[in-house]
Amino acid sequence: MSEAVHHHSGSLSGLGTASASTPMGLGTASPGDYYALMKPRVMSLVVFTAMVGLVAAPTSINPVLALASIFFIAVGAGAAGALNMWYDRDIDAVMSRTRKRPLPAGKMTPSSVLSFGIIMSFISVLGLASASNYLAAGLLAFTIFYYFVIYSVWLKRKTPQNIVIGGAAGAFPPMIGWAAAGGGIMAESLLLFAIILLWTPPHFWALALYKQGDYAKAGIPMMPNVKGAKSTRLQIVIYAVLLVAASSLIAVTPLSSPLYIGVAALLNLAFLVLAFKVWLSKAGDKVTGLDEASLYKVRIGEKCARNLFAYSIVYLFALFGAIAAGQML
Repeated sequence: MSEAVHHHSGSLSGLGTASASTPMGLGTASPGDYYALMKPRVMSLVVFTAMVGLVAAPTSINPVLALASIFFIAVGAGAAGALNMWYDRDIDAVMSRTRKRPLPAGKMTPSSVLSFGIIMSFISVLGLASASNYLAAGLLAFTIFYYFVIYSVWLKRKTPQNIVIGGAAGAFPPMIGWAAAGGGIMAESLLLFAIILLWTPPHFWALALYKQGDYAKAGIPMMPNVKGAKSTRLQIVIYAVLLVAASSLIAVTPLSSPLYIGVAALLNLAFLVLAFKVWLSKAGDKVTGLDEASLYKVRIGEKCARNLFAYSIVYLFALFGAIAAGQML
């Protein structure tokens, strides 16, 4: 396991639909566009954390079935991404960093994207059930439902807590991997879930601090837009502390290793330092006038938020990598 008043009629949705329904629009879809629908950057994190869950589980699975399980989890993540892009095509057309996605760019029709997402969802769930077990497949089905219905349809446009509650969708993959290995649901897999759940708010709110102008144009109630930058900076620190506490609990579980303890200590220290820098800064106080598609180009005063956002990605990969490495050594 990442945005305007809810509507899919009028000029915004019409933009994506009309342009995509022309012969030129239908003919411009490429394999790369289908790949983009699956949100590859998000998928890479989903696949990696699911692999860690599978490797860290106390039970083992045939290597071929393990690879098949990871493949179907990736397909499921891609299906959820496609369904999200189908629903969000109106706001994607407004936001600078999303307007080049296949639907707002007019390269695909909404119906083709919806069909693609639904078909991929069924393939992923049925495939995972065949490669592993029904529990893992059920968790994957629930994750797709949660990301699409609970987050995309219900929460994203209605509450500044969208990321807090919706973050559960991105936190399920290690539990799915753990279950796919035959480990069921255990305290350790729930702890992996909790780590990602607590990581999500500071990760996305750091981005929202310097991209709130983009979110405001789309009418998405992200925390800085609703509660203000100062409140958001404080909440980033609170969640950073909770994240460090949760990741430190790994040390008293079978998932711990000397490697993990050392790596986690360094990663957590850096996360806290960056979070406190954001707290002490004025990031987000003045909504930027930059209309940049780039995730990382910011004004000088917002570099601390950009740095936390960028580091948080490295943090999660490295933390979960240390868990997996410690189990394999």
